[in-house]
Parts: sequence; structure tokens; C-alpha cells
Amino acid sequence: MTQIPQIRMFPAWFSKICVICVICVICVICVICGYFSPRFLRVLCDLCGESAPMPASHYNRPMTKKLSHLDEQGRARMVDVGSKPPMRRTAIATGEFVAAKETLDRVMGEAGADPLPKGEALAVARIAGITAAKKTGDLIPLCHPLPLDHAQIDFERVADDRLRITATASITAKTGIEMEALTAVSLACLTLYDMTKAIDKNLRIEGIHLIEKRKEPVG
Repeated sequence: MTQIPQIRMFPAWFSKICVICVICVICVICVICGYFSPRFLRVLCDLCGESAPMPASHYNRPMTKKLSHLDEQGRARMVDVGSKPPMRRTAIATGEFVAAKETLDRVMGEAGADPLPKGEALAVARIAGITAAKKTGDLIPLCHPLPLDHAQIDFERVADDRLRITATASITAKTGIEMEALTAVSLACLTLYDMTKAIDKNLRIEGIHLIEKRKEPVG
């Protein structure tokens, strides 16, 4: 009886490592060659837990659009959006509040942690962020005052010493709404700083940036 030769198989973990390595090499080559945008690089590095340096080509490329907030003489102006159609607009921004583990334990109300001297930090920071989103037109001179449909602040503890703040803002309007989301995150982070600066002298606010902006036709 003829014996069928056995095929030696690699362990499953070895195959997975090979696939991951191939994907990483392809991604690096595509980024170097310019097939992926700098935003993709930031997302990829965020998934890997690393900071994402912007490629030199991003800073050296010439500007292809004029600044809409400047007139022909270079003077600041408010952009006229009267002729633009209303759109359903959503923007999401994020930032991180960095503090000692013991400080964040108190911010999050962990069991056994003492309350903060100024009270419940997350509730105050949430209200501050929402209020800031609604007041963005008053805080930033050339922003249009916008009647928001929705503003939301979320908190996620991503490490012992790191709290991620995410702001989502939405509106049906002719312009917006990334500045509202960015302002909301900024004020929420600053409020957490104010609520905890009495007990922690090494507080930091890091990485405030826009992570998503989209618009959809109405109707």
C-alpha cells in the first residue's frame, strides 16, 4: 500500500506573524511612495500605540488653495457662506489629559479614592465642553455662530495615567463644524486641568486633533 507523504505544516502563530510582517512592509512602502495620506499614517501609528511623524513631503508641498479668510489684499474677513447649500455636518475631535495614576483614580471616582477638592471633575468638564461648542463663534473671531443640533463629550481611560476626551458635534447648516468639536475638547481638557491642578503639579494636555469630519446632503 502506497504511503502518502506527510506535508509539514508551520504552526498557526508563525503564519500569523508572517502575514503581519508582510502587511507592515507593504504599508511602509506605500507611505514612502505617497500612496497613503499623512492621515492614514497617523491612524496606523495610533493603532500601534506610537506617535506619527508627518512625512517631509507633507510640509514641503506647495499650497494649492487660497486661504478663504483673507481677501485679495491679505486682510482678514468673514467668509460669505450664503450661497452654499445646507448640509448635515458632523465632526469628531479628540485629545488626552495626562496625570498621575492617583489623580485619575480620583477623577474617575475609583473605589477607595478620595474625592477631588473641587468636586466631580468629569461632570464639570462635560458641561464645559458642551458649552464651549455652543460658544465657539464668540471665542474664535472669524467662526460663524452656529445653532448646533448636538454636542457630546465622552471620556475613556486608555492608560493608568491617561484619559482620552472625545467631542462629537453635529449640525445641519451651510458651514461647520470641526472648530466646535476642537473647541469642545480643548475646554474639557482645560477644565480637567483646573479641577486637578491643586493635587497634581505634572498635568499635561496632549494630542488635540480632528479625527473625522463628514457632510451629507439634506433630504
